[in-house]
Amino acid sequence: MPLAVYILGVSIFAQGTSELMLAGLLPEMAADLGVSVPDVGLLISAFAMGMLVGAPVLAVVTLRWPRRTVLLVFLAVFTLTHVAGALTSSYGVLFATRVAGAFVYAGFWAVASGTVVGMVPANARAKAMSVLTGGLTVAIVVGLSAGTVIGQHLGWRAAFWAVAGLSALAGVGILATLPAGRSGQGSGQGPGQGSVPSVSAELRALARPALWVAYGTTALTTGALLSSFSYLSPLLTEVTGLDAAWVPAVLGLYGVGTLIGITAGGRIADARPFPLLYAGVTGVVVISVALAVSATVAVLAVPLVFLLGLFGFGTNPALTTRPFVLAKDAPTLAAAVNVAAFNVGITAGPWAGGLAIDAGLGYSSVAWIGAGTGVLALAAVALGAAMNRRAATFEPTPVRSAV
Repeated sequence: MPLAVYILGVSIFAQGTSELMLAGLLPEMAADLGVSVPDVGLLISAFAMGMLVGAPVLAVVTLRWPRRTVLLVFLAVFTLTHVAGALTSSYGVLFATRVAGAFVYAGFWAVASGTVVGMVPANARAKAMSVLTGGLTVAIVVGLSAGTVIGQHLGWRAAFWAVAGLSALAGVGILATLPAGRSGQGSGQGPGQGSVPSVSAELRALARPALWVAYGTTALTTGALLSSFSYLSPLLTEVTGLDAAWVPAVLGLYGVGTLIGITAGGRIADARPFPLLYAGVTGVVVISVALAVSATVAVLAVPLVFLLGLFGFGTNPALTTRPFVLAKDAPTLAAAVNVAAFNVGITAGPWAGGLAIDAGLGYSSVAWIGAGTGVLALAAVALGAAMNRRAATFEPTPVRSAV
């Protein structure tokens, strides 16, 4: 595995820490900014909104740019948005910096995904993508807990400064390891050996129904997970009754589950994507129901948080690599639209949860929303599997030579 793949994973860790850490800082930020907890929860959705738009737009705009240049520009802008966020006392300004930072973070995800896939053979894509997305998993294990601890002891602004510093260091790593040319532009052909990308060719490749079913699966699966995850901190303190000091540890346990899940999924997804998706999404549904009915019992709720991370992120390698299988000639836009699909789920999950909380249904209601969304995700997996079987049935049989 090229060293640059691991450096890009570290870069995702730096940025992913910002994406996730608000889940552990909701009460502190709400008190400091003078807004409600659901209002701060919308900052998670604001981040997802920026990513939803940023991935496809920036993927097209920068399609012919050198990959290293693009990634460094995105990281620089991301760093500056966090400096601005740490300095402001306005909820509106903070909301805007979250959208702007997420906009370039989405572009980074799309470009990094295409770059990573272009650096390895086709049969190693899921493993390479699990390294890249593993950066987000480490952000859950380490960054989320560390950000929560920093926020609780030094103030949430200190967590923003820490993310800015990590992002700047990640840029140094990219500068040192990624070649200055158009590396990783092929489809598993190695650095610098891919064809020159064409916007029109990539757009034509996106007109496949099976690809959009895959995107729908990504959005629904992510929404099922995020509806519960986004409000874990207040759920644990208000419903389960844990002291706030224990929240970082429980979120860290969630992160350990995601690390195990994504590692196992990365080893399975290339060969058996649909069984992996069935198992992972079913697990999310069952665990969400269990969490909804047992959230008041700490000895049950805490292990369920771990399992939610394990099953939820176990599907990630299959979700991230499936679009590359279906759109081999559109690697950049396939990744970009999939990033957008992830963020449809990330936006919808906290939004739906916030509506339920504002309606007086309580924090446990978000787990029921996760379970219902997971059932819809299972239907999308079934449709995708049926379309895959149909495509395999009508695939031409290779003609063997009689010689």
